[in-house]
Amino acid sequence: MATLMGSESPCTGGKRRQCNGNIVTKFTTSRITGQGFSRGTQLPAGLLQERDKRAKWHGIPTLLQKLYESSHPNSDLSQAHSLLKVLSSQLSMEAMSFVTEERKTAQESTFPNTYTFDLFGGVDLLVEILMRPTLTMQKKKPKMNDDLVKDCLSVLYNCCICTEGVTKSLAARDDFVLFLFTLMTNKKTFLQTATLIEDILGVKKEMIQLEGIPNLSGLVQSFDQQQLANFCRILSVTISEPDVGNDDKHTLLAKNAQQKRNASPSRAEVNQVTLLNIPGFIERLCKLATRKVSEATGANFLQELEDWYTWLDNALVLDALMQMATEEGEQSSTESSDESSLATSPLRHRLPQSMKIVHEIMYKVEVLYVLCVLLMGRQRNQVHKMLAEFRLIPGLNNLFDKLIWRKYTASNHVVHGQNENCDCSPEISFKIQFLRLLQSFSDHHENKYLLLNSQELNELSAISMKANIPEVEALVNTDRSLVCDGKKGLLTRLLTVMKREPPDSSFRFWQARAVESFLRGATSYADQMFLLKRGLLEHILYCIIDSGCTSRDVLQSYFDLLGELMKFNIDAFKRFNKYVNTAEKFQTFLTQINSSLVDSNMLVRCIVLSLDRFESQTEDVKVVEVLSECCLLSYMARVENRLSFLFRLINIINVQTLTQENVSCLNTSLVILMLARRKAKLPFYLNALREKEYAEKYPGCLLNNFHNLLRFWQRHYLNKDKDSTCLENSSCIPFSYWKETVSVLLGSDRTSLCAIATYIDEPFMDLDKDLLED
Repeated sequence: MATLMGSESPCTGGKRRQCNGNIVTKFTTSRITGQGFSRGTQLPAGLLQERDKRAKWHGIPTLLQKLYESSHPNSDLSQAHSLLKVLSSQLSMEAMSFVTEERKTAQESTFPNTYTFDLFGGVDLLVEILMRPTLTMQKKKPKMNDDLVKDCLSVLYNCCICTEGVTKSLAARDDFVLFLFTLMTNKKTFLQTATLIEDILGVKKEMIQLEGIPNLSGLVQSFDQQQLANFCRILSVTISEPDVGNDDKHTLLAKNAQQKRNASPSRAEVNQVTLLNIPGFIERLCKLATRKVSEATGANFLQELEDWYTWLDNALVLDALMQMATEEGEQSSTESSDESSLATSPLRHRLPQSMKIVHEIMYKVEVLYVLCVLLMGRQRNQVHKMLAEFRLIPGLNNLFDKLIWRKYTASNHVVHGQNENCDCSPEISFKIQFLRLLQSFSDHHENKYLLLNSQELNELSAISMKANIPEVEALVNTDRSLVCDGKKGLLTRLLTVMKREPPDSSFRFWQARAVESFLRGATSYADQMFLLKRGLLEHILYCIIDSGCTSRDVLQSYFDLLGELMKFNIDAFKRFNKYVNTAEKFQTFLTQINSSLVDSNMLVRCIVLSLDRFESQTEDVKVVEVLSECCLLSYMARVENRLSFLFRLINIINVQTLTQENVSCLNTSLVILMLARRKAKLPFYLNALREKEYAEKYPGCLLNNFHNLLRFWQRHYLNKDKDSTCLENSSCIPFSYWKETVSVLLGSDRTSLCAIATYIDEPFMDLDKDLLED
């Protein structure tokens, strides 16, 4: 603050002894208390000029005073605009230094001009000027000069990024936030308005209700495709559930309690419905997501690019442009001139094409994000139907080689975190959003077969016929006019690039998740064989055993995918045994599994379930042969190994630490015990748990913890809002048997050999303690 205040003179004589500091202090106090000065224009001009030099205000308070005087309601605002331009030039330099350097915490000492502008009421004055047309009683509202509106918005945005608290104060004004949306109808001020709205909504405490925006439907329908793509940046803030930012809040216990408190739909869910009710909205997003670069650029491209350049974080964009241009230069001598490669003209002539590509990629990132969020919402089936009807998947398939996964792109070698909001290059963001969309689209939905082309659908039918099993109903019902075109479907193209990815590339995580989602749900032998024939199992095993991959996230995604690929499939286990053909390889595989059961427990569940099924099919010669030869099945067949997994699965979780990520450990432990119960071996397993407790000198610890976990399981999965079909489909065990087994285990009769309470000695009994209360 010293930079702004300059040297202070002591208050002397009479009443002046009561004063409490200098001008800055008084303004700061008045803004907190609401008493005293409200803006700098209330001070005498002479006083401001006298203090200006010492306080290093650079004439900003005086300019603001003149701006106020020249912006009265009856003014034509031409002089006000001239003054604003002078102010803008002073503030824009600070904003430029902020976005070009590493973004530091906004402080008045770092950006004194912007701080002074806000302190002396500049922000409030610009809001007042912008909103003045709304205050008139005339039917025909006076129209402000477009350039004046643009300059006002630019200065406000500069203040937001350079001065702490400005964005929050603007966000608190609901009338101003809603007013900003009305400015988006003017194409000349659209980008500046969109930029400011995005910044404001990012800090707003309460999510805005889209239905409160005047004539939202008409506004969106008036947008051209470029504006609609940019509007998606704003929409992403309004339809996504806010990140609670606290690990404890991510626990299932906390989530369940929050759901009880908030029984009605959230604001994000209401906003999703509002968007879906806008005529033609989803269709236009699908067209944006699937249009080619050549279709996206018109005569005004360079002007659009200039506007676009002013509001993005441009360092990343320019890096991406130069990287692409360099790569194109290196490859121009080797690549053929086709649609997927750029012309072999000099580099300076090809750079605009690279700009067009990044320009289009930035748009598609925002559009795919919005579609992905809508796909995961409560209106999922409605969204699915529209995405199929508007041929989103075939359109993305046609873009795959030419734009989404271009051969000359180097960014697919970058390893980075999996947060979808990560600050990464446009190309990386685009690929991740694309993969997340595929994952959401395929997950537990019959439309997943749209990822294939007609020939591949015929191949699935042939696999079912050869195995003498009925075709999956969803496959039979697939509308062939909506599937992928060309020689390969989208799923097959994804498998191809997946195999080329470096071992630790984080793309592997998203790729595996997308392929796994195709397999999730009721197990389909034909789906598994389709992928097995394309070498997926061998590729996964190579990554787990031989590639040297150390990323826990990538390994977890591969364990989950391997589990879905092998479940109940005897051919998959035969292929596994052929690849893992030495004791050393098998030990490496086990080491990877045992290094983190939270990551690998879904695979463990698959092996346990498959073993149980195969043991009931001993009349099949091939099954008997694989059972006797497969090292993995033989390992799991040993009861001591199953017990070892059970001990650890129960021990690594408790009610307070259960999350969506590790609750699968509880369900896997339940699967082991349900299969034991079917064979009347449940007492043996419970007694083994008791013996393990005493051997570890912690009697009651494991069983009390498991009892509490099962009580939580009942509250969690027996909730009427919970969908239990996932548990049933993934295990092929009726949900009624899940419920029955949990009830038996929680039985209070201490004479029952299947009740946990029977195996806890009285002194160590801790079953009455209710850890599940909110």
